[in-house]
Amino acid sequence: MNKQKLKTAFIIWLSIYPLITLVFYFFGKDLLLIPLPLRTLIITAVLVPVMVFIMVPLITKLMNRLFKW
Repeated sequence: MNKQKLKTAFIIWLSIYPLITLVFYFFGKDLLLIPLPLRTLIITAVLVPVMVFIMVPLITKLMNRLFKW
């Protein structure tokens, strides 16, 4: 398996796990009141931009500093 793909997958996982956990911790009960397709649309509309523009670059910088990737 490609080493770069493994790094990318790890960085994405490190970014998405805390975000999803926080969303469900703070808004889980409210989100259950919304139909599943709309709930999924709302969550992805918020989390994907946060992932792409904030979390992945932040985690990438952190990992580069810590591990000299």
